[in-house]
Amino acid sequence: MKQKKIPMRLCIGCREKKPKWELLRIVKNNEGEIFVDPTGKKNGRGAYICRNMDCFAKARKAKSLSHEFSCEIPEEVYDEIMKQLEGYVEK
Repeated sequence: MKQKKIPMRLCIGCREKKPKWELLRIVKNNEGEIFVDPTGKKNGRGAYICRNMDCFAKARKAKSLSHEFSCEIPEEVYDEIMKQLEGYVEK
């Protein structure tokens, strides 16, 4: 029996490849809106970050999200990412 392929994505904080479902997806849609996508299925350009505060701190300090989307990231987006990460408990 053939094994199912696991989609891997690169974390913008630690720059490690991890399975897609372990990461939090941030999306920039065609209208230029940037938001957190907990489902991982919304349309638009996606960037992924590990579900821990260390990776978030690294990404924020290095402005990785701004670089990924080629625009300035509003403070509300960073606040929403922090809320999502605080609500997540590692299993």
